[in-house]
Amino acid sequence: MSINVLTTNAVDLEQLLQTGKITSVQIVHEYLAQIDRHEHSFNAFISIAPREALLRSAAALDQERGQGRIRSRLHGIPIVLKDCFITASDLGMGTTAGSWALAGAKSRTNSAIAQKLIDAGLLILGKTNMTEFAGMKMSMMMPGWSAYGGQTLSPYVGRIEDGETILGHSSPGGSSTGSAAAVAAGFSPLAMATETLGSIVTPATRAALYALKPTVGVQNTYGMYTLTEFFDSPGLMAKSLADVLAITEILLGRSFSSANMGSWTGLSVAFLDPDVWNMNEEHCRQYEGTAEQMKEEYEAAISRIRDQGCSVKYPVDIAFVSDLTVNGQGAIMPIAFWDFKNVCIPRFLEAFDECSVRNLDDIVRFNKENKEKCLPPPHTEQDDLIKALASNEKAEDITALKTKLRAVGKRILDKILDRVSIIAAPGDSPLCVHAAVAGYPIATIPVGQLKYNGRPFGICLVAKENNEEVLLRFMAAYEAGSAPRAVPNLA
Repeated sequence: MSINVLTTNAVDLEQLLQTGKITSVQIVHEYLAQIDRHEHSFNAFISIAPREALLRSAAALDQERGQGRIRSRLHGIPIVLKDCFITASDLGMGTTAGSWALAGAKSRTNSAIAQKLIDAGLLILGKTNMTEFAGMKMSMMMPGWSAYGGQTLSPYVGRIEDGETILGHSSPGGSSTGSAAAVAAGFSPLAMATETLGSIVTPATRAALYALKPTVGVQNTYGMYTLTEFFDSPGLMAKSLADVLAITEILLGRSFSSANMGSWTGLSVAFLDPDVWNMNEEHCRQYEGTAEQMKEEYEAAISRIRDQGCSVKYPVDIAFVSDLTVNGQGAIMPIAFWDFKNVCIPRFLEAFDECSVRNLDDIVRFNKENKEKCLPPPHTEQDDLIKALASNEKAEDITALKTKLRAVGKRILDKILDRVSIIAAPGDSPLCVHAAVAGYPIATIPVGQLKYNGRPFGICLVAKENNEEVLLRFMAAYEAGSAPRAVPNLA
C-alpha cells in the first residue's frame, strides 16, 4: 500500500506494520521516492544512506518482526539525524557538522544516540544539513547554511528573500533546519536534532512540528557535536505528539504513559506577552500584518485551551534576556567560546578513528587554506571560530561562571514555575535562551501560518528540569483540541 508521507506519522506506520498492511522495505521505498521528487528543491540532506544497504537493513528488520522479535514500538521505522551525530563508516554516511574540514572523517562506531536508535530498530535514512558548527563559525550566518551542505530552504516558503534578516520570515531558522525541513517535506517521519539556544525551537515552529529538547545533561552525548556542554542537548522533531512521546521514551529510557496524557487536568500555564516576547527587527523584519496575525492567533490558542479546561495565566512577565548575566556582565558567549574550544571540539574530534583535523587551530587553518569552498561569498568570515580560539579563561573561572549563570536562569524561571506547570511564549521569542541557561526542557507546538508567505509559527513551552512529562501532557492535550498542523504544498 502507499502512504501519504506528508501527513503519516510514525505511530501510524507502527499500526500498519503491526497489522501486516505494510513492510519496512515498502516504507523505505515511499520515503526515498519522496526524497527523489523534492530534495533538490529544499536541500535538507548532507548525505543519504546507500539505498541497497538501507533496504537490506529494512528487510532484516521485517524478518525480525516476522519472527516476533520487536525491538521497540518504532521497530522498522525511518529516522534522519542532524549531521552532528557520528555514524559508523559502514553505514555509508559521513559526519561533517557542515564543515569541509571534517569531510572524509571515519569512525568504526556510532555516536551513543545513533546506536541507541539502531538498537531500538530504527532505520537511519540520512544525515541532515545544519548551520555549520551550529552557528559557531561566522556571526549573522544564515541558519541552515553550511559550506559543505549549502543552504537548506523551507518546504513552506522556498527561496529566501533577497536581503532577508537572519531570522526573517523566509529564513528556515536555527541550526537544525535540515532536520525540520526533512520531516515537514515528508522525507522522514522522525528527526533527531540538537539545540544550543533555539536550534530546535526555531526551525520546528517554522515547520509546524512538535519538538522537544530534553533537560540538559541527561543524555549520553558521546560522538555528538555540541557547541557547548553547558547549553546543548539533543532533541527530536515529529509531526505529532504521539511520535515525540515514542522517541522520547527510547532516548530517555523512561515511560511516560499516564492516565492524564491528553488531559488538561492539573496543568497550569503562564503565557508571556507577545508584545514583549518577540524578535527584534534586526533579526526578523516584520511586514504589514505579520506581527498582528501572530499575536491574534497566539491569543486565540490561549483562549481555546482555557476554554478546554487548562488553568491559564496571561499575560505574565519575567526578566528578559538582558538579565541573564553574572554580576551585570555577559556570561553566555564567554561560556560558549570556552566550551567550544576546550571541551566540545576536542571531544568530538577524538570520537573519530580517522580525521584530518585534530583541534580548532587545524579547522581555522584548513578554512583559510581552502577558502574558495570553505569561505565562499557571502559567508567569507570565520570570526566566531577565531574568537573561540582566543578564549583563554581559566577552567575554574568558567566553572564558577556556569554555576552562577545557571542559578540566575533557574531563579528567573522558578519565580513562575513554582506556581504553574509551564511557561509558554511565542516560538519567535528568546524564551529558549532562558531554558538553555537554566538547563530546563523546552518543547514546541504548531499554531498557524503567516498569510504573508505561508511560513508556520508556533509556541514554545518550558518546564522545570526532568519534567518532560508535563510538557508531553500539554502537547497531547493541545493536539487533541486543535486543528491539524499545516502541511506544505509541494506542488
